[in-house]
Amino acid sequence: MTTQVTLEETGAPQPPSAPAPGVRRSGTWRLGWSGVRTVAVLELRQRVRSTRWIVALVVWFVVVGAITLLTTGALGALSGSEGAAPEDTGPLLFSAVTFLVLGLGLLVTPTLTSTGINGDRNAGTLATLQVTLLSPAEIAVGKLLAAWAAACAFLVTSVPFLVLALAMGGTPAWSIVRVVVLVALLLAAVCGIGLGWSALIARTAGSTVLTFVTVAGLVLFTPLLFGLTYPSVTHERDVRIWTENASGTGCEWETVTMSVADTQHTWWLLGLNPFVVVADGAGTAEGVEENNFYPDEPLGAIRQGVRQLRAGETFDRDQCWSAGPGAVSPVPPPTFSRAPVWPWGLAANLALGAVGFVVAVRRLQVPQRTLARGTRVA
Repeated sequence: MTTQVTLEETGAPQPPSAPAPGVRRSGTWRLGWSGVRTVAVLELRQRVRSTRWIVALVVWFVVVGAITLLTTGALGALSGSEGAAPEDTGPLLFSAVTFLVLGLGLLVTPTLTSTGINGDRNAGTLATLQVTLLSPAEIAVGKLLAAWAAACAFLVTSVPFLVLALAMGGTPAWSIVRVVVLVALLLAAVCGIGLGWSALIARTAGSTVLTFVTVAGLVLFTPLLFGLTYPSVTHERDVRIWTENASGTGCEWETVTMSVADTQHTWWLLGLNPFVVVADGAGTAEGVEENNFYPDEPLGAIRQGVRQLRAGETFDRDQCWSAGPGAVSPVPPPTFSRAPVWPWGLAANLALGAVGFVVAVRRLQVPQRTLARGTRVA
């Protein structure tokens, strides 16, 4: 006499069940935690079992640690030779580690989602999920959360090096929280972009390339476009200059025609850049601009520079270099823009990720009316 043992009796995880005849499938945008968790757990288990992902995580930790230690040694030698205090080199190290973590994250994250849908479709495993009661939104959210969790794993391994830079002094404690949150949200946006290209392009190589091109456009093409549009926003304007008079005995106002760039119309091109988003939102060297035009550390300098471009040029300038000490200039001191740039840039990046997510959900609908030649649903 044989005994049958079911999966429920053994406690083993059961695969998603196919819809029974007459059972209505859930809507396209219907979301349930059970369905999202099922897809996310399946995705994460595949990544954990992959040796390449573990190797990549170890290599990430070694590379970030090695560059951080080398930078620390270089800054230590520089501060020893020039008599700089650790509080002066700490912000430099924090900026270097922040840019390193963000740059490597933008290189690694596209590979986590750019093949998430077309790779499973080509392998014939995507149809297993599509014929179940899981909605397209649940499949897309599960894959997105799994990829974002994997990307955040790389970010978490970098936190000790950010703490090391913070311990050197000169950087506000809340800056590390801001940096980690902003980088995590930007990585989520990249995950959404990669998921959208994965659903739209049939070949995995094509979706991976397009994801990298999109990220490169945000990082490299935005400052390039800003530079290319600079002549188009530059116009001849009358500018008042407080300058030395002809006799050299004092200073007087002089109106001259100069080229002035109306960067308040094109600053948003730089605001899209993920590095500008993190630099503006990091909150380092706040208040330094009251005494200096630009802060000494890179994050603060980028923040102040972009904010000044957003405010535009001033038309009264002080060029009376011969004025002695104690002389009062009629030109008011420069005002520094306090308007933050990072909310705009972060919202734009997240909007791109949201567009990719919506495309992925729509392409996961069954039946799908349009498919690329040579692809299949099941």
